[in-house]
Amino acid sequence: MLIIKNANIYTMAGSRYDNGFVACSGDKIAAVGPMTECLEAGPDDQVIDAAGMVLMPGLVDAHCHVGMVEDAMGFEGDDVNEMTDPVTPHLRAIDGINPYDRAFEEARQFGVTTVVTGPGSANVLGGQFTAIKTWGRTVDEMIVRDPCAMKIAFGENPKTVYNEKHQAPSTRMATAAILREQLFKAREYLEALEEYEKDKEENDKPEFDMKLEALLPVIKRELVVKAHAHRADDIVTAIRIAREFNLDMTIDHCTEGWLIPDVLKECGVDVIVGPLLTDRSKIELKNQSLKAPGILAESGVRVAIMSDHPCVPVQHLMLCAALSVREGMDPEEALKAITINAARACRIDDRVGSLEVGKDADMVMFTGHPFDYMTKVYMTIINGRVVYTQKKG
Repeated sequence: MLIIKNANIYTMAGSRYDNGFVACSGDKIAAVGPMTECLEAGPDDQVIDAAGMVLMPGLVDAHCHVGMVEDAMGFEGDDVNEMTDPVTPHLRAIDGINPYDRAFEEARQFGVTTVVTGPGSANVLGGQFTAIKTWGRTVDEMIVRDPCAMKIAFGENPKTVYNEKHQAPSTRMATAAILREQLFKAREYLEALEEYEKDKEENDKPEFDMKLEALLPVIKRELVVKAHAHRADDIVTAIRIAREFNLDMTIDHCTEGWLIPDVLKECGVDVIVGPLLTDRSKIELKNQSLKAPGILAESGVRVAIMSDHPCVPVQHLMLCAALSVREGMDPEEALKAITINAARACRIDDRVGSLEVGKDADMVMFTGHPFDYMTKVYMTIINGRVVYTQKKG
């Protein structure tokens, strides 16, 4: 058993202990509470004294491309966009991730223990995101949930990519039409499969279609859809299509979401805001603001903050949250945005995002308050194993 004692604990589950402990059995959390209830260590237990330290759940980056756009590699290490077909829902992030990308090591050094990573936004339907830990020998060993989400994209990116190829979509109308067409086809494909299963003698089995197979869990609301949308009009288009097809959707990037917080609140959608520390490199980012997460959270919208690595390097996820606090976001909401809210937005909060009994033993220990710019990560723990410790000197 691993026991961390005398820590200032932010559980992100509604409790905080100024002097508390966390006990881990194997790769799961076995107990959390005040030091007065600390479990007695046995001769074979590992005990870590965290006096003066802050202990939190490992950070969760709800949208990035870690491992798919490899650090300092260029084209050879870039597997984030298959720009040959606007409809690629059958592509799987796990087949494009290099677990030895340096970014995973840097994520651990800065307390990020889970990343939700996947295809980019070149295509209307980009493919399947995966949620993985930032430590492991192979992608298969690192998986939290796969697939974790289906990526779709609105706005500038798909229309720009395919306009250059002189094919659809070159307008926002075509982007929405292509998405609708595939969702209609997937719904019909599902109905045909269900009819076949009801009576195999009277009904023909539909011809196998790998793209439509990939969309079945989307149609059945078993897989969340990550909608790339920056502008307010694109956000509303995404919501419109989600209602038409009863999709479970998050709005990712949501750059202009702070202009329509009442709309987002009314539809009850989770938003994943970012990147926040980039230049306004394209017209869709003209209203980018560090105030956005705070405005949305104050309006009652559940907010997560993403790095969108490599747009903002994954190790700066905490910095994005800290700057959001400087610009008006409630500190507790900012911490939620990179822990439990991020996990909820990706539907993996049963495993990660808070320090609770039965959840994965993923933790990060800080030398001071996480929002203090002088604070460093002292230790990172994934699945009950210490995977990073700050070097002395």
